[in-house]
Amino acid sequence: MGFEQCHPMVNLIYFFVVLASTLIFDHPVYLAISFITAALYCIKRRGIKGGISVVLLIPCIILFTLYYSSYNHFGITVLRSNLIGNSITLESLVYGGCLGIRAASVILWMSSVYSVFSSDKVGYLFGRLSPRFAMVFALLLRLFPRIGQEAVNINNARKGIGLSVSQGNIIARTRNAIAIFSALITVTIEYFAVAAESMRCRGAALRGRTAYSIYRFDNRDRSFVLVMFVFITSVMMAMILSQTDIVYDPYIVFTPISIMSVCFYAGYTLLCLMPLMLELWTEYCFKQLQNRASDRNGLYS
Repeated sequence: MGFEQCHPMVNLIYFFVVLASTLIFDHPVYLAISFITAALYCIKRRGIKGGISVVLLIPCIILFTLYYSSYNHFGITVLRSNLIGNSITLESLVYGGCLGIRAASVILWMSSVYSVFSSDKVGYLFGRLSPRFAMVFALLLRLFPRIGQEAVNINNARKGIGLSVSQGNIIARTRNAIAIFSALITVTIEYFAVAAESMRCRGAALRGRTAYSIYRFDNRDRSFVLVMFVFITSVMMAMILSQTDIVYDPYIVFTPISIMSVCFYAGYTLLCLMPLMLELWTEYCFKQLQNRASDRNGLYS
């Protein structure tokens, strides 16, 4: 309910824009906005698992920042020296944090891409352009959750005979993990062989093959695209006016924050929050319809 029900092209354009902006921008404010909004949407899509992913990424960002600042010494603002006598500068520390936040943001956005895009959407987007690529990509999308479930099943089956990854000493657990990994490789090869034979029998590689599509570009998609391009225009104006530019070497230089900067920050925040706001709005409307239906049933009962 919500963003995943939009047209596949709308999903593709949106995720391309947010991922491209996350990879291009070096400004810490824009990277922080991308990380926070991606974390919120990941939690909304995946629930507790998404929250655990966000919590685990935060110490990874901190560790990477410390590692980067310890071995990269550009900048003139020296904070202190590390254990081997190298200088830790403010510029390298901030830039390392930005790199860590960028990587974490991309991971969170890609997890949302994985939850929104289905094999049907991939087939719709790339089926006519390259049917074989669409088939392979759709198989890969289904492969990762299948491997995870198969790993759980194999581990549970081996637990009954005392050969799971949680039984025995360290050597035995390592040996059991290797055995499970070997079984997963066999299952994966068998999965690809069966899928390839099934697709061949269905004529997936034939020329002129057409695909049935259930997607239609309706007024909701048009409204979403219109609002999205308004925010994209705001982000492009920020780029033109150097609001997203920043220099870290030899010292940090960026455009002073003004009211216009705050407006651009707000526009980028709203752009990144569009899927979350759409899903919250659809859930609110659905609950309102449920309440109205229950009230009517109460009147007629």
